[in-house]
Amino acid sequence: MSIRQGLPEDFNPQSYDAIVVGAGYAGAVCARRLAEACGNKVAIIERRPHIGGNAYDYLDEAGILVHKYGPHIYHTTNERVHEYLSRFTEWTDYSHKVLANIHGTFMPVPFNHRSLKLAFGEERGEALYQKLVATFGKDKKVPIMELRSKNDPDLEEIADYVYENVFLHYTMKQWGKTPDQIDPAVTGRVPVFVGDDERYFPQAPHQGMPKEGYTKLFENMLNHDLIDVFLGVDVRDLLKVSETSVSVCDKPYGGEVVYTGALDELFGYDLGALPYRTVDMVFETMDVDDFQPATTVNYTVSENFTRITEFKKMTGQVVPGKTTILREYSRTYIPGVGETPYYVINEPQNQELYKKYRKRVSGVLNFHVVGRLAEYRYYDMDGVVASALELSDELIHN
Repeated sequence: MSIRQGLPEDFNPQSYDAIVVGAGYAGAVCARRLAEACGNKVAIIERRPHIGGNAYDYLDEAGILVHKYGPHIYHTTNERVHEYLSRFTEWTDYSHKVLANIHGTFMPVPFNHRSLKLAFGEERGEALYQKLVATFGKDKKVPIMELRSKNDPDLEEIADYVYENVFLHYTMKQWGKTPDQIDPAVTGRVPVFVGDDERYFPQAPHQGMPKEGYTKLFENMLNHDLIDVFLGVDVRDLLKVSETSVSVCDKPYGGEVVYTGALDELFGYDLGALPYRTVDMVFETMDVDDFQPATTVNYTVSENFTRITEFKKMTGQVVPGKTTILREYSRTYIPGVGETPYYVINEPQNQELYKKYRKRVSGVLNFHVVGRLAEYRYYDMDGVVASALELSDELIHN
């Protein structure tokens, strides 16, 4: 593997069997598999000055490992994904827990047995919990729509509390919507967990953090003699896609192209920009050992930020007398000015616009889209890896 900033003057795309755009999960998985399974020489073109995509982490000035683009918590039920990523890292045994700050009281999210007792008092909370157990059984995630469907005033009271105090105001901040703009179908999926497991992902058999960090995981994945990584290069200066073919550096390119970026951006937004939400990340290092009672605290009824993450609690680092936190402020993404698009706005008109861009490349046999931006969909990390494994299966077997 070689990783360098910029392209060399003698860069020759024809000397590569495949060009991968983007050094995040989708691009790195495809590049490694094409190099390893097919013996392909692969060039990765990455606009950012680092590998790892949004999972990139680094040591800040206090020596604390932080996630530049917001907290990334590894969890999966997908055995193939876990087996594949475990080739490139060991895992810690970290299990993510989230608290909601509701009028100064820290309550577990998803709402559970302890949350009920904190919200309604010990006696009333226990009675409500026992009714949940009797109705749905233990260790179940139950959407609040299902609570309401039972026409039971106690269960409706729980649903109303969770909707108002955990979901509504947080969602308004996250998505910039008023209550009447929030899809009732999304509201109805908000879960209550009938049980005492306070992990945020109680049903994921594999969860933790890469022992040496995400960036090291990517370094290991890209450590192959047939992979060259070129950082700080905007592929729009090199790559042109017509309805039937791809050219790179103004010459037709016959190798495979794996594209993980945004399709609307590739075409200069000429049909319109696909909308996203972005997040302003505000880091702060403080001269204390400990800032908050959990890795992540959601501010569901107060503040203009959505949540605070304290990284030491996630990584397990021991850095006496210092801690670094991250506040996240969600807002509308502005295309074309270098902001990071984080969250797809999954509405019918946006999907229709995406399909128009996708149709443009559907006839290009050696141009393949994969990943969160290229597919215009929300993925957790394991979902991106699964999609990249599927695409690379097709490329390997064709």
